[in-house]
Amino acid sequence: MTTLSAGILLFLIMDPLGNVPLFLSLLKDVPPKRRRVVLIRELLIALAVLMGFLIGGRHLLELLQLRQESISIAGGIVLFLIGIRMVFPTPDGGIFGKPGQGEPFIVPMAIPGVAGPSAMSALLLLTNTAPGRTADWATALLLAWLATAAILLSATYLFRWLGESVLTALERVMGMLLIALSVQMFMGGVTAYLRAS
Repeated sequence: MTTLSAGILLFLIMDPLGNVPLFLSLLKDVPPKRRRVVLIRELLIALAVLMGFLIGGRHLLELLQLRQESISIAGGIVLFLIGIRMVFPTPDGGIFGKPGQGEPFIVPMAIPGVAGPSAMSALLLLTNTAPGRTADWATALLLAWLATAAILLSATYLFRWLGESVLTALERVMGMLLIALSVQMFMGGVTAYLRAS
């Protein structure tokens, strides 16, 4: 996998367009002057968590004695479920459930909004399949995070300009792409497992 394709995968998983309505609803009770500060803080927390997972995730796998194939299969299943919920959202407020009251801190904006289990699984998969390319995966993560941050920081304008129906349609398309990527990841894990057995 190239750095660019890894960045696109991580961008799709972070689902910034799908997060626009959620983030706007979470920030509606926050004073307008604080919204940008809160959003930047949450994005930086998410980046720190994902970078930590990128650097320490491989050691976690070794500690838990997990095989690469199991991470690929589990990551494919998690991505598939996230993709399904993007294409067929539930009435309880999307992928992450109902938003809470007051100023959000870490949950649900940073985790799992941006740094969700599927992003962590994808990073584990990347570092496990090509451990010598950590710098490439860090670049891919940074590119995906920058694109996500740009979209989420302009959430108000995007929501006004595109409208909810266009954002919903874009989220469905991203969900379909994520489902296709998850099936490929799952099949790759199964194939690798069968070869190793």
